[in-house]
Amino acid sequence: MRNTTLLAYAIAMTTLAASGPVFGQRPAAAAEPTPTPRLADGTVDLGGDGIWEQPWITDFGKQLVGDTEIPFLPWTKAMFDYNKSNAVAYDPQGFCLPPGGPRMFGTPYPSEFIQDRKRIVVIFEGGAHVWREIHMDGRPLPKREELNPTYFGYSVGRWEGDTLVVETTGFNEKTWLNFNGTMHTDELTTVERISRPNRDTLHYEATITDPGAYTKPWTVAWDIPWLEGAELAEYICQENNKFLLELKDDFGNPFFEDVPTEKP
Repeated sequence: MRNTTLLAYAIAMTTLAASGPVFGQRPAAAAEPTPTPRLADGTVDLGGDGIWEQPWITDFGKQLVGDTEIPFLPWTKAMFDYNKSNAVAYDPQGFCLPPGGPRMFGTPYPSEFIQDRKRIVVIFEGGAHVWREIHMDGRPLPKREELNPTYFGYSVGRWEGDTLVVETTGFNEKTWLNFNGTMHTDELTTVERISRPNRDTLHYEATITDPGAYTKPWTVAWDIPWLEGAELAEYICQENNKFLLELKDDFGNPFFEDVPTEKP
């Protein structure tokens, strides 16, 4: 009986200790966040010895700033509903295409910023080993019609205090804005605001303007945590992508035909 009582007491004290401070003890004060790192000239350093561990943002509708719903045009709402009905089977990123636009910062593969006086390069580990170049030399943003449309568009940036403001245009139509089937046209332009309130947090905000797909501009935002001391790893999306081999169309037929190569 004595041993049983002691065992019960030990279990109770262990549970109590795991659930919180013992009665009469003051909880330990939360550690102060590590200050924002800066370059020699005082500019916020968006890089360092580590990587940004991006979250998986699956629904931009839950990340809205100032709105309660995405302002779809009828055709984008219809496509959104269609993509939802087939479990986003035709997501371009599932085909190993890059996650263009704001989706890059909401795809769960890490990224890294490399800063130079006249440009900032963002390296993204996932997908097809892609990067973005943000021109920081004061050049104007070109007109969309002057550009060859690309997955990430053409970006120019500037600092407004401690916030990096990036304007981008010249997107192609080969990507989705979001995993859940939020689409766009080549009229898409974005204004991103990126800040680092402390070493371990990157605050990301993007205003999306696309008159071909939405009734008005709309904004999304989220935080991205820092992983100190980590490095980017090699990841090849195209390697052994069984999703493509198993994908079926709306009629249950293989989306891609697996045709054996004939020997000469």
